[in-house]
Formats: sequence, structure tokens, C-alpha cells
Amino acid sequence: MTFFRPEAKAAVWRWREAFAGVLLTLFGVWLVSGPGFLLAVPGYGAIGGGVVLTWLGIQRRRFRGPDGGTGAVQVDEGQISYFGPLTGGTVALREMDRLTLEGNMFPAHWRLSQQGQPPLLIPVNAAGADALFDAFAALPGLRTEKMLNTLRAEPHGAVVIWQRATTPSAGTLLH
Repeated sequence: MTFFRPEAKAAVWRWREAFAGVLLTLFGVWLVSGPGFLLAVPGYGAIGGGVVLTWLGIQRRRFRGPDGGTGAVQVDEGQISYFGPLTGGTVALREMDRLTLEGNMFPAHWRLSQQGQPPLLIPVNAAGADALFDAFAALPGLRTEKMLNTLRAEPHGAVVIWQRATTPSAGTLLH
């Protein structure tokens, strides 16, 4: 028998980083204002770390959707794998060239494109999809705020979130 209902426990778990950040900030404030001058220095560090952790927790919460989607996502050493009931596959982050949010599918899907490979479609509510936040944040030039706003806007079509910048080939002239 548990003290919390499963729904309440799941809601608290979705905000875990933000709660940890608030607790760390409060601990830092206590160190600065309380025991003595010597503990003020680590207290200011705890306040700074707590504010950053709270901000990161809020960003991650905005990325997390409801659970219960089909399939499972795994991110391991720069490789994203999706294991679904009908489809699946893997994409290497360093070889990925486009990230699209497919809003015309229900639920919305992430489309991960890689040159020479069929695109990998991952439902936004697949088990383990919250690990995609850190994976996508590692893409060079990705604007996290744009990704989160597009995800929350629930678009009705495909929206390109990120595309790898193309570099000119050695044979082209630059003006």
C-alpha cells in the first residue's frame, strides 16, 4: 500500500528536476542566511545551481507529454533507437540531417531523417521519449525554445524543427 495515488506520483515525477532545483535553492538560501559566514560561499553556489536546475526542470516538463504511447525509445551513446509494435529503427545523432515534428499524425510524431536511411518516426508519447530532450539539445544550432513552442502548439502539419547546416563542397566558388 502506498501513500500517494499513482496519478499524483506520476505528476510529481514529471516535475522532479524542478522540485530538486527549488529544494537546492532553498538550501542555498538557508546556508547564506543561517549558520555563518563560512557557509555563505557554498550557499551562493547552491542558489545558482538550484536556479539553473529549476529552469532546466521546467524546460524538460514542457517537453514531456502524457505517457501511454506505443513503442519505446532508447538513447545510448549518441544513437536513438525506437522499438514500436509495427516499425522501429535507429538513427545516429551525428549523422542526422533533419528533425521534423509531424503534427498531422495522431499522436504527433518526431521524424528523424538521416541521409541514405528511411526516416524514423517516433510518437511523442512513446515510453522513454523524454530522453529525446537531451539528445535533441545536443544537435548543433537547435533552438530549444522553438522546439518546445512548436510541440505545445500542436501543429496540424509537418514543421521542421532543426536542419543540419550544409557546407559548400570543395569544388564550389564562394563569392
